[in-house]
Amino acid sequence: MEDDTRAKITDAVDNQPQSTVTVLSSLLAIEDAIGYIPEAAVEAVARRMDATINDVWAVATFYPNFRFDPPAEHRVEVCWGPSCHIMGATAIIAAAHDALNLPGEGDTPDGKATLRYNTCLGACAHAPVMAIDHHLAGRITPESARARIGSMLSSDSAH
Repeated sequence: MEDDTRAKITDAVDNQPQSTVTVLSSLLAIEDAIGYIPEAAVEAVARRMDATINDVWAVATFYPNFRFDPPAEHRVEVCWGPSCHIMGATAIIAAAHDALNLPGEGDTPDGKATLRYNTCLGACAHAPVMAIDHHLAGRITPESARARIGSMLSSDSAH
């Protein structure tokens, strides 16, 4: 692991702003800092919290949103909460699968994008909703979902 990544892990664990530091807050700080939870981060949290590596892994693996591999370049999230589901999220999810050539949630083989289903993106009045790199778009159609994802992918190839 690169020294820069180790430094970011140490900084994230040691410089949390809240008064109570926990295993969970430490893991969240690390993921915010570097985008995933590498094995070295689990070890750093265990040392900082005077916990076992198994205790830290138990917390990390309990929450399904933690990543243990470096993230893809872009994150595509499709809301499938109740409002979005009623308004057509299933078709949006299918369009995202098609645009990313993925059978389900996960990372594209080239590392360009991660597709995740989100239980709520907090914009129910604009359902169905999707987000690309945390930028929300509402009243998405299958066609607009494909277009947004295609635009994201083509902007990468232009650089």
